[in-house]
Amino acid sequence: MKKTLLATAIIGALGASAAAQAATVYDQDGTKLDVYGRIAMGVAGGGPDYRASTDAERANGAGANVSVDNGAEFVDVYSRLGLRMSHEVSRDLTAFGHVEWRFSGDERTGPSGNGNSGFNEVRQSYIGLKSDQYGTIQGGNFDSFYKDFVSLPFDVYIDRGLEFAGHPKQSRGDSIGYYTPDLQGFTAFLQLKHYSERGLDEGVETTSEGNVIAPQGGARYQQGPFTVGLGFVDDVVRGGGNGEVMGGLIGSYDITDQFSARLGYEGRKHNEEYGNGYDKIGLGGNFTTGAWTFTGDIYDISEDGDGSDRTAWALGSYYKVSSNFDVFAEFHQADQQSVTFFDDDEIISTADGDDIYWLTGARYHF
Repeated sequence: MKKTLLATAIIGALGASAAAQAATVYDQDGTKLDVYGRIAMGVAGGGPDYRASTDAERANGAGANVSVDNGAEFVDVYSRLGLRMSHEVSRDLTAFGHVEWRFSGDERTGPSGNGNSGFNEVRQSYIGLKSDQYGTIQGGNFDSFYKDFVSLPFDVYIDRGLEFAGHPKQSRGDSIGYYTPDLQGFTAFLQLKHYSERGLDEGVETTSEGNVIAPQGGARYQQGPFTVGLGFVDDVVRGGGNGEVMGGLIGSYDITDQFSARLGYEGRKHNEEYGNGYDKIGLGGNFTTGAWTFTGDIYDISEDGDGSDRTAWALGSYYKVSSNFDVFAEFHQADQQSVTFFDDDEIISTADGDDIYWLTGARYHF
């Protein structure tokens, strides 16, 4: 009987046009299930109007850069559907689960155009245990703890604009993490991601790194209007890093009820084999008035190795039509005027030019 009621409740919640955000569809005997999601669509345009050509393209007579079409397009803006589950094991211990899917809501076909119009990504899927006394442990596919506890003050844009490490950084799958309860404003965290080669033929080298564990950790202090996070990530090559440790110190301060400011630093050493060292300094803030919210950020970024510097900025405006519906406009300039690379010991620079990327649209939350 309970299973029938639960299924009926889920169907009703998904089909109700006036459903509140994170609708509780079942809550009985310590077991709770919430359904949430959003449908988001918009129009995007601009961005870099070139890319560096490949070796094969240059062999066929292409120049150092290839022009790309950066015209306007109707796009899905990260629509998603999720479930949050929990069960009270005892007064201090709660078991929980979380799964979230992403789907393309702007067209009938999937991203590959093959007619697959269902979900195209399992964005998050993890389980864990939470204790008010001992902290929280979880395992599976989830956002980087570094993003959640350190770079979060700058993660305010729907699409582009965050230059510090975001949610996929050495995370999203095959991970286990722990964070402490709030200890008079302090929260410490540790996360491990495992890159495995299990099941591959022995004696056949598939990567130069083999089985790898990438740790990340740090602490956040949050008291009143002040928040600051300090953390590190072992940025292994298997996860898209350069094999060096990345570190960050990022904070925010609520100056008034309407205005908050943020400041941060993030850096990673240059690696002689893989390169890609950098130092980033970011400054930004939010301003809220009535139903409007405005955001702005600027970054000074020094790329190690080639000695190049760039200044990136982002602006956003958001208007809450209702508690379930909002409209937005975002602008991002990465200031990547040139891309320099080596071809047979010859330095080649791409043509300059980097148009401002823009995105505008609307979202309905449920």
